[in-house]
Amino acid sequence: MDKITNQQLELLIGKAVDGDKKSLETVIMSVQDLIFNLSLRMLGTFADAEDASQDIIVKVITHLSSFRKESAFSTWVYRIAVNHLKDYKKHMFANSPLSLEFYGDDIENAQIRDIPDLTQNVEKSILEEELKMSCTNVLLQCLDSESRCIFILGTMFKLDSRIAGDILGLTPEAYRKRLSRIRSKVADFLDHYCGEFGRGTCRCRDRLNYAIKNHRLDPGRLQYTAADEISEQTMFHVKDAMEDIDDLSMKFSFCKSYGSPEKMKQFIREFLDSASFSVVKES
Repeated sequence: MDKITNQQLELLIGKAVDGDKKSLETVIMSVQDLIFNLSLRMLGTFADAEDASQDIIVKVITHLSSFRKESAFSTWVYRIAVNHLKDYKKHMFANSPLSLEFYGDDIENAQIRDIPDLTQNVEKSILEEELKMSCTNVLLQCLDSESRCIFILGTMFKLDSRIAGDILGLTPEAYRKRLSRIRSKVADFLDHYCGEFGRGTCRCRDRLNYAIKNHRLDPGRLQYTAADEISEQTMFHVKDAMEDIDDLSMKFSFCKSYGSPEKMKQFIREFLDSASFSVVKES
């Protein structure tokens, strides 16, 4: 999608609220990647991210008339998405919450040797990349939902503390303090356990077969490496100011942004053509 200026976006939102379906589709398409990538980081799997993103998109559509332009549209969308995702109970990890202690124990005590080659002739560098992306998202699930959201907004999306604080209902100072504590916790974990970014012994290439054996990696169904990558500028084409990049943010810079799956785009179009949208429009 071509870049939309804030002025153009406001005009489109006005038309959408007045019932222009094409304008509404353009408005929603402009934030679908933002919604999907936030959902993916918060929930940890593509399937859960797709489901939650659809819920959030419906909320954005049904509440669009309440957007008062008191903040950037993207900030308003973030707020809706964050409130939905923090309380989302249908994702894979909801009933089996993880912890950094559990994850660290798995790294230290996993029996990774003497497992036959299960890579199915898939290039190991591709599997390593897939495992690294998956491992990072699972690591995020070791944080409680509020801390996870603070970390994602500040370290991975690099939002300005004023905007992130506004989204979460915190002062910029309170947000920065909490972000600093969470970053320290994650940085200490990486330094202790991770051989890719710290001094630990855990390296993706050594855990491929263990991950496959335990159904954490499927050579026949690669999702991260198969997904369409988009630039940060594309995802945030209505994006607010970003914080300066720090060392920990740099460590997570390998985390890619992904284009919304095609079936999500199809969901938007089908919803706008459905009886459900007619009911929403008339309510």
